[in-house]
Amino acid sequence: MKISVKVDYACRVMAELARLHGSGVLAQIEHLARTESVPANFLAQILLRLRDHGLITSRRGNHGGYALAQSPEDISLYDILVAVEGHCLHLSGNFEGRSGRRLKQVWDDVGQALIAKTKSYTLDQLSSKNPTEMYYI
Repeated sequence: MKISVKVDYACRVMAELARLHGSGVLAQIEHLARTESVPANFLAQILLRLRDHGLITSRRGNHGGYALAQSPEDISLYDILVAVEGHCLHLSGNFEGRSGRRLKQVWDDVGQALIAKTKSYTLDQLSSKNPTEMYYI
């Protein structure tokens, strides 16, 4: 399984918007692109999807920009994934053959586990208010 670049960029940008949440500051696309190392033209497409799914709001003009539409605790990794990709785990739909039906059951089970896990992580967990905070694994 591979997480798309769009999903990765969307999660990073949403984490930055979560850091700014409650400050009254709207993030301009240039700031988001620079801060999260995302190409600005690609970011515009991602922000449009996030806005269309009600995860962010936007305002035009000199003092315009982007902000979270909900609090960071209410937006999950699953919400971002579905907004950008349209689904969490997409199966090919071909479950023929001797093992096809059983394999579909297994993939459905894996998909449910993936949905549950991605719903368990919210933006407040992904964003750190302290930009110098480091995590070591």
